[in-house]
This record gives sequence, structure tokens and C-alpha cells, in this order.
Amino acid sequence: MTEQSIQDQLRMDPDALYREEQFSDQRAGQIRRLTPVTASGQDDPSRSVMFVGSTQVMTPAGALPLSFELPGETIGEAASHFADEAEKAIENAMEELKRMQREAQNSIVVPGQEGPGGAGGMGPGGGMGNIQLK
Repeated sequence: MTEQSIQDQLRMDPDALYREEQFSDQRAGQIRRLTPVTASGQDDPSRSVMFVGSTQVMTPAGALPLSFELPGETIGEAASHFADEAEKAIENAMEELKRMQREAQNSIVVPGQEGPGGAGGMGPGGGMGNIQLK
């Protein structure tokens, strides 16, 4: 990566700034309210406020952080949608994990499996070459 492309990726857009506030019930998770602001830091009424929920679920591999958009015009409306949107995010994450597991399983080479041409993946004849087990 060139120095110029790194600078381009890290360049902040002064016309796309948001002020962030965080709310929590200290139990289920957090809600971030992203209020659009101008380059001078004043509220920008031409863009909509956004709400983003975040929580984590415990998996056998540890805590899995989740983030998801919340519909609503007020923090109260966003909070009322938290459980439904969190559930959708959990379902999507579980489906993604299953997909990744399937892909990982499909890429594992097991000795003796039929490979291209029936060679079994272990050299000529598909077995273990000239090694014989008794």
C-alpha cells in the first residue's frame, strides 16, 4: 500500500461528521446516538440522526460483540427496538459463523479422500505410496 493510498483512506470528510453520545441500561447493551454536525460543530438538520445498538453474546469461543442499526426518531423509540434488532444481529452472526465453519471444513484435506483422478490425495495409486501397513 502506498503512502498516498493510506492517507486517502484515513482522510476524514468534514461534511460527514457526527457527534456521538452513548446511552446504556447497564444490562442489555448500549445505544449510540449519532447526531450529524457541520464542519463547525453545529447540528446539521439536513441529515438524519442515527441510532446504533451494541451488545455481546457469549459463545464457546468467548464474547462476540455485535453492532446493529436501530430505527427510531428518539432514543426511546430506538430503545424499544433494541431486543428485536439484537436478535436479528445474533441470528445473522450465527449464520455467518456456520457458513465460515462449512467453508473451513470443505478446505480440510483428509488422507485417503478421493481427489482429482481418484488418486486419494496421497501420491500414485491413492494409497500411501510404497509404504505398506501390516
